Amino acid sequence: MKPYILEETNWKQIKNQKYDVAILPWGATEPHNYHLPYGTDSLETAKIAALSAEKAWNGGAKIMVLPTIPLGVQNVGQLELSFCLHTLPSTQTLIFKDIVTALDRQGIKKLVIMNGHGGNDFKPIIREIQPQFPEMFLSLVEWFKLLDPEKYFVEAGDHANEMETSIILHFSPELVLPLSEAGDGSQKLPKLKALRDKTAWAPRRWDKVSEDTGIGNPKKSTAEKGEKFVTDVTDEIAAYFVELAACDIHDLYEK
Repeated sequence: MKPYILEETNWKQIKNQKYDVAILPWGATEPHNYHLPYGTDSLETAKIAALSAEKAWNGGAKIMVLPTIPLGVQNVGQLELSFCLHTLPSTQTLIFKDIVTALDRQGIKKLVIMNGHGGNDFKPIIREIQPQFPEMFLSLVEWFKLLDPEKYFVEAGDHANEMETSIILHFSPELVLPLSEAGDGSQKLPKLKALRDKTAWAPRRWDKVSEDTGIGNPKKSTAEKGEKFVTDVTDEIAAYFVELAACDIHDLYEK
């Protein structure tokens, strides 16, 4: 039993403990090349949230990790792939508001969304919900953006790549097929120069840009690389949790 994981703890523990911060891991359910599970985003985000919370708890912060939401926003071209589950941003907003409403009523005033899926965009959702709950402090952590991946991994990419594969090899190697069965994650680039150089943005047509649903070659992935990345990123996130737990949300700014 971990007192900082809601799904594993009990009313006896919670009844007698004041919690300062709630963490909401949010992933997705979608194909990840041939070799990784559909739940990759949710699995790795739940584990990273739990490890970060454990470090923060051991540092004196009273943290509670909520159950992971496995429903993400998908791109056009993914929606037709079997069992790829798509959630509208408006649906995510409603789910998030319900959770904020419950925590606000219960006196838990600090909530962190831990995002693990690149297609999710929680900043506008937080901007919409925050004014409705002036006594709450809502924030976002996107763990996959915190560290420079070049310090840990050789191959680039952003979906079922060397980083994600190494993390799942570290956490759940039994869920990963042999890398010899993985696609190479080759990506076709848009013909429009403005899309290539980021002058403009449009959602990727997933069935057009990738043959295997991956973006980035996973062949050089190892559990050791995943462990090193996870250790460093959870150290950074845990430090934020400790600081957030101790702060006065009505006195956050200084000269």
